[in-house]
Amino acid sequence: MKRILIISDGKPGHLNQSIAFCKIKNISYDILEVKFKLKIFKLSSYILDKFERYSDELFKDYKKYNYEFYDAVVSTGSSTYYFNKFISKTHNLKSIALMLPKSYRYDDFDYIIAQKHDNPPQLENIIAVPLNLSYTTSKNIIKSKEKSIGIILGGDNGTFKMDVENIKNVLNLIFKNYDGYLKYITTSRRTSKQIEDLLSEYEFDYKLIYSETPTINPIPDFIKLCSELFITIDSTSMLSEARANSNADISIIELRSKKHHTKFHDLAHTVNSTKEKVDFSTLLKNIEI
Repeated sequence: MKRILIISDGKPGHLNQSIAFCKIKNISYDILEVKFKLKIFKLSSYILDKFERYSDELFKDYKKYNYEFYDAVVSTGSSTYYFNKFISKTHNLKSIALMLPKSYRYDDFDYIIAQKHDNPPQLENIIAVPLNLSYTTSKNIIKSKEKSIGIILGGDNGTFKMDVENIKNVLNLIFKNYDGYLKYITTSRRTSKQIEDLLSEYEFDYKLIYSETPTINPIPDFIKLCSELFITIDSTSMLSEARANSNADISIIELRSKKHHTKFHDLAHTVNSTKEKVDFSTLLKNIEI
């Protein structure tokens, strides 16, 4: 039976992509988290990679596995790619990088799965996909099968500002235009208290306030049940997850921004131009573990 070792940097968004890869390929996995001892060691790893020198001395102590039980290593994120190569070369395992491993050599990964908007080079070992890998399983938190819409709110970040008046106008339009639909909403860790307070003015059929209930994630249920999803433009992972796993119509809620040509806008364009969920199984079918 095949088995994969996931190299993780501890970031949930990166780890979830690696787990999604394993689930899409229907292969069991274990997770090994690693961190550089010092930030400068990450810069050193770029140079060492150029000269094909690999060592785990750059990393803090980590859990040792019996690597002979694994067939491949998979990792996502710039802090994982050097260790990915170290393990794969030391133990003769296949090496798979998710997202484009910029600043490292591409040619000695067995496979690189990169987003199209990163404009990856056309190499035999690179597979271009429209969105980040994701694999969603409904938690059956919401039981109703009636027609419904889902609203997913992010919050302020370095690019966007979420104004109360803007969200109020959006919600007013939704309640006006979707009479007869069940209305579900969830916030996120970046949603402000002012936005949370605004939501109390509306009668939702399901409402989750992240700051009050951070352990519950209703988004897989939204993706499974809703015929239309409204998602704020700052929520890149949610936009990717929704478009990759649902045929629902997706309306992107614009937010105030001083910048207009960012990775957020690129992803929004990709989501708007992709009208069906992504068949990752087919896109990854030629990857042999």
